[in-house]
Amino acid sequence: MDIRRRQLNQILALSAVGAILPFRGFAQAAEPVAGGTLNLLVQPEPPTLVTLAHTAGPTTRVSGKVTEGLLAYGLDFKPIPQLATEWHVSDDGLEYSFKLREGVKWHDGKDFTSEDVAFSILALKEVHPRGRATFSSVKEVATPDPHTAIIRLSKPAPYLIGALQASESPIVPKHVYDGTKDFAAHSNGRAPIGTGPFIFREWAVGSHIILDRNPDYWDKGKPYLDRIVIKFIPDASARLAALETGEVDIAPDTPVSLSEIDRLKASATLAVDDRGNDYSPTVYRIEFNLANDYFKHDKVRQAVAHAIDRQKIADIAFYGYAVPAPSPISPFLKAFYNPDVPVYAYDPAKAEELLDEAGFPRRADGIRFEVPHDVMPYGDTYTRIGNYLRDALSKIGVKVSLRGQDVPTWLKRVYTDRDFAFVTNGMGNTFDPTIGVQRLYWSKNFKKGVPFSNGSGYNNPEIDAIFEQAAVENDHAKRVELFNRMQVIIARDLPDITLVSFRQLTIFNKKVQDHTVVADGLSGSLSSTYILKNA
Repeated sequence: MDIRRRQLNQILALSAVGAILPFRGFAQAAEPVAGGTLNLLVQPEPPTLVTLAHTAGPTTRVSGKVTEGLLAYGLDFKPIPQLATEWHVSDDGLEYSFKLREGVKWHDGKDFTSEDVAFSILALKEVHPRGRATFSSVKEVATPDPHTAIIRLSKPAPYLIGALQASESPIVPKHVYDGTKDFAAHSNGRAPIGTGPFIFREWAVGSHIILDRNPDYWDKGKPYLDRIVIKFIPDASARLAALETGEVDIAPDTPVSLSEIDRLKASATLAVDDRGNDYSPTVYRIEFNLANDYFKHDKVRQAVAHAIDRQKIADIAFYGYAVPAPSPISPFLKAFYNPDVPVYAYDPAKAEELLDEAGFPRRADGIRFEVPHDVMPYGDTYTRIGNYLRDALSKIGVKVSLRGQDVPTWLKRVYTDRDFAFVTNGMGNTFDPTIGVQRLYWSKNFKKGVPFSNGSGYNNPEIDAIFEQAAVENDHAKRVELFNRMQVIIARDLPDITLVSFRQLTIFNKKVQDHTVVADGLSGSLSSTYILKNA
């Protein structure tokens, strides 16, 4: 069935169930086939290979193949044992007990123990952009024996049991990190040691990463692949060619222009899949620097909101494969999305009126003021959004210049130097707003140098209180009510403007089997992935 773009847009607006069906063309092999090399495209190149202190999308795609978590989660979001084989949550929600897998070795031959778990959880609480919220109530991690870890909380954390997969909460080797003061810069991020199915071999910066099969992996017989070669191809047309020629076998995160998707769905060798993305639906948003001379004014931000047509962004930047999203919570996260959030209607005349009231009249040349827009260097979608914003804001007298840079420069400019006016970024909600949304608005998560956090510098005590209450509320209905209030207040204050929500697409060769078997898709270990012979 060929679902056209407009049909897909309507389906996505009504349901959180993926409209692009997973490929089922080849009959499944009776037994998985061992051997072979999988060429995996990750773009852009990750800044580090471990998600201990980083949530960059490319890093999540690499980290979980080397460094594991306590649990994984199936496509139905049910927990699956990984480094933990059993778990129990106390009735009061204050104690999480884990029975750890025995006989597991780190890739350097050292034994994996509960000390590694305790060290990792406390490190995540300190340095992980989302972990600051996820583990904020952890008061201790007890280790009564080498294969038992008990997380004790000062207050309930109803979301915690869903946050323990490798890409979100990696378990790292204590003996490697012990004593470090700068987790983000630690050498293990460049050459990681883990317990996972693949062992790090090489990172040729600008070219590729090589991961080899771990012959001593605890899940005997796995992984099936001998090697994963992770390739970086900056140019979108070159990525498309690599997929069509077989140079690349699989590529997540919509690696080609959306204008090519309909054609690729008709390919004899390639297929398109949108599974493995509901664990963290992506919301694209304008984020203002609230210290900027212009965007510190409420009426200026309101004017920008009135100058933007979300449906046009969905059509122009996403070729119709996105839905308007006026709230910090994605419409795909149906359990927490508030459909009644007030929306600033597309009204350029109102925008002009607000700018006049804010004290920024048009000059003789018709321009009110000029600002740079730093395009997030994560693909051409951001360039298309930037082009739209430049054109839309020019109509109300705001001159926007697009400023491009590489990933490290962009991260430093936004989160360390604070040298920006406004940016557009895509942020994963994750499965729970406490983990995926709170980090963007919680004043305590405004820390220089911490990427993908509260980049606007937003500080509202009422919002802080709502997030902090929701983080400990065990009653689901009450949590929903709190998050509904939060969405309304954010829409009023406008530290950012949420634009659209989009399910990322994976392009893959039909010979690649069982690539998406967990809720976070290709961020999983790929231990079950295999390649059909003579396909």
